[in-house]
Amino acid sequence: MTHPLITVGHGTLSQQEFAALLKTAGIVELVDVRRFPGSRRHPHFSREALTDWLPAAGIRYRWEERLGGRRRLPPESPDVWWQVDAFRAYAAHMRTPEFQDAMTTLTTQLEVSRLAVMCSESVWWRCHRRLIADFAAKVCEIPVRHLAHNGRLTEHAVAPGARLSTTGSLVYDLA
Repeated sequence: MTHPLITVGHGTLSQQEFAALLKTAGIVELVDVRRFPGSRRHPHFSREALTDWLPAAGIRYRWEERLGGRRRLPPESPDVWWQVDAFRAYAAHMRTPEFQDAMTTLTTQLEVSRLAVMCSESVWWRCHRRLIADFAAKVCEIPVRHLAHNGRLTEHAVAPGARLSTTGSLVYDLA
């Protein structure tokens, strides 16, 4: 049985609040999808700190740089539905072997573990987790839920501009 993919943003939560949120949602593994996994304001969410305290809380931690955001926008991007260049750049990154290999690893893990992908942004639709969720739902056909800080899990709705190309790639070019 494949578990749904859960996405979560750490935001301003304390270490204790975040661990409790993950435990309540049944998360046993956290995959960090920040390209640069550090936080000056919230040092307990640095990669080094998470490597220490999450396993102590009973949750496995793994950094997955290949799913990280902050990508360069290629000159010829078909993803015209996105108005934010950072999202257009990430959409292009999703068509790379690097990203697709990372998603294969992630979907394989979902067959055995209830895991969440994490970034810093609390609100999923303002984060590249939104595009990861689109890929998981549309390409991998895996259900996706977004975990809010109040514990609510919301079902993901794929962006209306998304479609699968004839080659099976996810593009955002619908008006």
